[in-house]
Amino acid sequence: MNASVTAKQVETANRLNNNLALLQAGSNVSIDIVTPAGQRAKFRTPLIGYLPKKYVLIQLPDSTKLGSFANFINQGASITVRGLIEGHEGSVVAFVGKVKQTLQIPSRIIVLDFPKTVTLQSLRSSLRIHTDIDVKLKVGKEYWKGVIRNLSVHGCKVMVSNGESLTLVENKGIEVIVEDFEGMSNINLSALVCNIKSQLDGISLGIKFEDRSRSSVIKLVQHAVVAEI
Repeated sequence: MNASVTAKQVETANRLNNNLALLQAGSNVSIDIVTPAGQRAKFRTPLIGYLPKKYVLIQLPDSTKLGSFANFINQGASITVRGLIEGHEGSVVAFVGKVKQTLQIPSRIIVLDFPKTVTLQSLRSSLRIHTDIDVKLKVGKEYWKGVIRNLSVHGCKVMVSNGESLTLVENKGIEVIVEDFEGMSNINLSALVCNIKSQLDGISLGIKFEDRSRSSVIKLVQHAVVAEI
């Protein structure tokens, strides 16, 4: 996740509690696990809750999803957690917690130390997320398959194989259609093609979303934050 603005650090105990409280129990968060060899993986899992100044509880993902990464969720390991603040804020909460222990009863739980700082990043800034979202581009009455490689609330970059004829649509309006992405379906986004670049495996389209699609774009970005970051 790249952003051209500086993320805000929240340090005081009361503000930590207030901002973590906005992550609702049962909501999905992403956890980022890095091995000593530098291998990285991200998993979606529910947030169970937290006790101020003590610990944060997260559901341990299913072992079939974790695979070999399950071996690196042990006492003292650092895990990055990211989730969405519910409501109008449109922000991402992120913090790093060290594993205190894992539990098997009453359910599979990761117990993390309570964070010392929490990073808040507004989705309405120039936050840009690296993604792999399959889409269709509607140009007139024709459709093209593409993949969104990065995404922000303002626009995205879409890769299209064998789309050389799309060079004719620069500075023209198109429709970006997300048929299925992590449970979201049939999202139609009105957009304008700002630039087109040739790539080894096709072409890259720089796309700017139109204002009338803003609410749908924000929902997609929010979903991508948890699914992709």
